[in-house]
Amino acid sequence: MRGNWSTVNTFVLLGFSDPSGLEGLFFSIFLTIYCLTLTGNLLIIIITLANQALHSPMYFFLRNLSCLEICCTSFIIPKMLENLLLKDKTISFTGCALQMSVFLITGATECFLLAAMAYDRYVAICQPLHYALIMSKRVCSGLVAASWLAGIPVQLGQTFVVFSSHFCGSNEINHFFCDFPAMVQLVCEDTSINEELALVEVAFLGFIPFALIFLSYMCISSTILKIPSVEGRRKAFSTCSSHLMVVMLFYGSGITVYLKPKTKHFEDTDKLLSLFYTILPPLLNPLIYSLRNREVHVALKKVFSPHCSLT
Repeated sequence: MRGNWSTVNTFVLLGFSDPSGLEGLFFSIFLTIYCLTLTGNLLIIIITLANQALHSPMYFFLRNLSCLEICCTSFIIPKMLENLLLKDKTISFTGCALQMSVFLITGATECFLLAAMAYDRYVAICQPLHYALIMSKRVCSGLVAASWLAGIPVQLGQTFVVFSSHFCGSNEINHFFCDFPAMVQLVCEDTSINEELALVEVAFLGFIPFALIFLSYMCISSTILKIPSVEGRRKAFSTCSSHLMVVMLFYGSGITVYLKPKTKHFEDTDKLLSLFYTILPPLLNPLIYSLRNREVHVALKKVFSPHCSLT
């Protein structure tokens, strides 16, 4: 007997629905952010492919990171824009499951990809003479493939457990996308298995990559401090400063939301904070790499300077 359980075919994403009529303003802001995100990440992909000087492992990883950011935001923002524009704010059962699984998988992939990028910087600074041998095309491709595949079993399992559960009468999701915490709140059954899977996810897909990044930068810092000249230390640090900023942005925004106490009194605040880890990193990552990385900066100038000179 299911009791008060009901079969749910669609969900309603409450999002940023507001009686004060700010949907139009929110639509304009998020559409602008989405366009800038796509433009910035596509530019990174095109420039690193077109410029022969940027065919190194570091830019191979950066190109994959940009692909990842495009994939993640394209499964979240367009639906959010649609819900802001239209009165119908529903999302199908399958669409919601797909959205959550893609978000979880891309998040896990980014954790491991950032760890692979940290390893690349470790080899470049700590073992420069063996860099070309260690970071071969085969190794780089393997690291990227492993990053994409590492989170799939756990995250698909997490999605399956949530969406094979029975949901209560309400199908309203108090969020702008099908995020895991918001979905679990609608489940009528015991959610302990979801919480246990979430702990496994945090330990394996979050803590392990972060620990690898931390160890890499401990070794990098130790090596940089041994460089005798100030200029040499500055140049060595500049090669990994962009990646370090991206890591801090990604983990800092995620920790702010997921390690914060969950209470119904702050659900609207949680939605706003969620923007920091779903929208902010994909928007700012290309900007960080284009402004903080000299080689990308030079490549961008080469692309735009001929057009500027004609005006």
